[in-house]
Amino acid sequence: SADLDGLAAYIKEKDPRNIICLVGAGLSTAAGIPDFRSPGTGLYDNLQRYNLPRPEAVFDLDYFQASPDAFYDLAKELWPTGEKYAPTLSHYFLTMLEREGRLLRCYTQNIDMLEQLAGLSEDRIIAAHGNFARAHALNGREVPTQELESAIFSGIGACRALEQKYGALVKPDIVFFGEGLPRRFFVGMEKDFPLCDLLLVLGTSLAVGPFNQLVSMVADGVPRVLVNREPAGLAPRAHSELDCSR
Repeated sequence: SADLDGLAAYIKEKDPRNIICLVGAGLSTAAGIPDFRSPGTGLYDNLQRYNLPRPEAVFDLDYFQASPDAFYDLAKELWPTGEKYAPTLSHYFLTMLEREGRLLRCYTQNIDMLEQLAGLSEDRIIAAHGNFARAHALNGREVPTQELESAIFSGIGACRALEQKYGALVKPDIVFFGEGLPRRFFVGMEKDFPLCDLLLVLGTSLAVGPFNQLVSMVADGVPRVLVNREPAGLAPRAHSELDCSR
């Protein structure tokens, strides 16, 4: 049946061992992480004082190089300390799949690292848009993540001091507009999808490329299940569409 019980029954009967999950912002919003682009949210209101040309500019590489303070302010709010935001049942579902030996890979668009906080192993995760796990200066020098975290929570002055220390602005390895996706994404894409025996698309409308191309990379006949609040880019090709909730 085309519901979560039907999905559970399918997994029990067919015993897939190479499940790939494509994860998007729906899981983050279900965890209470606000959308910085939505008026009325604290994140949006905080960023307004920087007079951004558009909300997305906070993740634009050129804008960051010219005006980094807005991003550092946002990073303080979003840094995955585990204190403000906690994983949802959907995140723990991913961990359960790994524990049962069913999860081949989780491809996530989210930068919040809630998958890791739920206990999912690093080698099972491919963060298509990067995350806070590592940090670099824009000149390529590697920076200890704890050092950047300490600077961000200390304030803009400490972030500027970090820039002086490393000879360039420092940021976590989040993919900004103007940067390419991590090499690991493309390597995994070629290696994982021929092995996939069940594709689960969780909490994403598949509006952003090249992530949205992943759904067409599984072999013909491999079930593709969309769990989302509204239809997504793969809807005409999905075998099942289910509502996404906590």
